[in-house]
Parts: sequence; C-alpha cells; structure tokens
Amino acid sequence: MKKIVLLFSIGLLLFSCGPQENPDSIIPSVSTGTVSIITTTTATCSGNVIADGGAAVIARGVCWSTSQNPTTANSKTTNGTGLGTYTSNITGLSPNTTYYVRAYATNSQGTAYGAQRTFKTQQDQDPGEGSFTDSRDGNQYETVTIGEQVWMAENLAYLPFVVGSETESYSDSYCYVYGYYGTSVVKAKATTNYQTYGVLYNWHAALTACPEGWHLPSDDEWKQLEMYLGMSQELAYAFGWRGTDEGGKLKETGTTHWTSPNTGATNESGFSAFPGGYLYAHGTVNRYSYFVNIGDYGRWWSSTPYNNIFYAWSRELSYFRSDVGRHYDTGKELGFSVRCLRD
Repeated sequence: MKKIVLLFSIGLLLFSCGPQENPDSIIPSVSTGTVSIITTTTATCSGNVIADGGAAVIARGVCWSTSQNPTTANSKTTNGTGLGTYTSNITGLSPNTTYYVRAYATNSQGTAYGAQRTFKTQQDQDPGEGSFTDSRDGNQYETVTIGEQVWMAENLAYLPFVVGSETESYSDSYCYVYGYYGTSVVKAKATTNYQTYGVLYNWHAALTACPEGWHLPSDDEWKQLEMYLGMSQELAYAFGWRGTDEGGKLKETGTTHWTSPNTGATNESGFSAFPGGYLYAHGTVNRYSYFVNIGDYGRWWSSTPYNNIFYAWSRELSYFRSDVGRHYDTGKELGFSVRCLRD
C-alpha cells in the first residue's frame, strides 16, 4: 500500500512540474502588413504577431480569398511560430482579380486575425508582364501594382525636346535633363542622369507627358497610394511633411542613388522612387533657375493645380526622412520628375 501511495505522489509531483498553460490566456494579437510585389498570379504580404495572449503561438501566416474576411479555412500560408514579423508569399492567384487577405496567428485558445487588406492582381498582358513599352520612343518601363493602382516603377524618360536650366515658364511646356544645358535631344539622352533618373518636366509639360493609356496622377490619386501604404486619411489630406514610414516604403533601398543614410527606405511597395533632384527657380527681379539636390530629393508632379495660375500640388521624398511631403506652393515653372499611372 505504501508503495502505491509513493508512486501516486511521484506522479502528482511530475505532473505539477510539467509545462502548465496560463488559465487566463487569450487568443494572440496580430497585424496585417502591406501587400506588395503584385503580379498576375502572386503577391507578397507581411504580418506581425504582437502578443501571444499568454499561450505559445503555434502557427502564423496569411490567409486570402476572393470573398471578404478570409479565414484559415481558405487559402493560407504557414510561416513558422512565435512572436515577431514575417513575410508570406501568396501564390496560385488569378489575373485581374480582387483578393482579400488577413494575417493570422493561432495558439491553444484559437486563431486571431489582423485587419483585412485588399489588392488586385495584374491583368494578363502581352509579353513583358510587369513592364510597358512606350511606342513613341521605345523606352521600356517596369510597372508595379500597389493596391488597385498600377504605377510605372521608373521615372518617365519621354524627351520630345530639351532646354537648359536658364529657360523656365509657368505657362509654356519645357523638358529638362538634370545637369544638361544644351538643346540636343541626342546628347541629353546620352547622359548618365537621363539614363538613371529620366526627365524633369515643368507642370504644363508634365500634364501631357505620359503615353496613351497612362496619365499624370492627381493629388487624390497620390493620396490613395499613401493611404494604401498606411497613412491615415487625416494625415493624407494635410500638407507639408506627413505620415511615418510611407516614404520609406516608396524609396529605392541602399545608397547607390540616394544619399546616405536614406532613412527608412524599404521599397516595400515596389515603387522604387529615385532621387532625381529638380529644377529650381529663384527670385522675382533678376530671376534665375538651376538644377539642385540630385541624390538628396525626389519631387513628382500631380495633375491638380492649386487655387491660382502659378501653383500645383506635388510630392517630395528625402534622403533623411521616411515620411512624404505634400506641397501646394509648388511653382508650375519648376522641373520635377513624373510617375505615370495606368488609366
């Protein structure tokens, strides 16, 4: 009898020393990141398990469907266990289709889901998926789908004519190549700056620069991009520098083109913004204009004028910031880069 009692006591002791689940545990906390690198059949989405709820996270990933609020009963990825960030590769998608995706995390108490994100796969195209060839000059551009928008992932390089920095106007159309001061299109196109950063346009030239099927994005379309990348609506409608990391999500990574430290650059969106500098005009009497800030800043036009004949809305990214500048006091005579948006 004593032997039985002893064995029972040992069993209780071993059980009590084993791993015990927190009786107050709850489901985990997880957030859904940005959907990026969208093609006809694939996409990438990140997630972040913020808290485990008091019980170990045994599965995490993303789930998606063509219906809203997908669950793990739909298509899903599995990306390890535990806390922290992860990136999921979504495959097997159909072209030109809207999908809904959520991050998920599972512990012994159940499965939690992050906020729902929406994206649309690219449509099947002719050879050159994810690219576009401008029939006007043969230039080829990489393209990227961000949310429901399709952007050129390179600065526009259409150059029907060129002038030097000394020529500027807020009413006539002018095209520039940074650092080139002549009028020969052939010579301008032979420069490294043209081949790397494309063309700078004043506002009137920018309005008609994009090829057929594409257009200069409006201020509202820029805001749509920014809000898709996580900017709040309140901040998107503000002016000046606003947001947190949305600019970093747009900038090309590294310091090959951007000046160090290229703060916050992840290019998570695939937009691949380059710092092409701009043409700046200064003064009223004895006015003069000049090229500035290549490598430090990129500035891009919107098609939306401000409330008078002299200004238009624009966007700006900086080598030492990760937010996005939205400016209304941008003189139409300045020379900025152009990113075209598909109609």
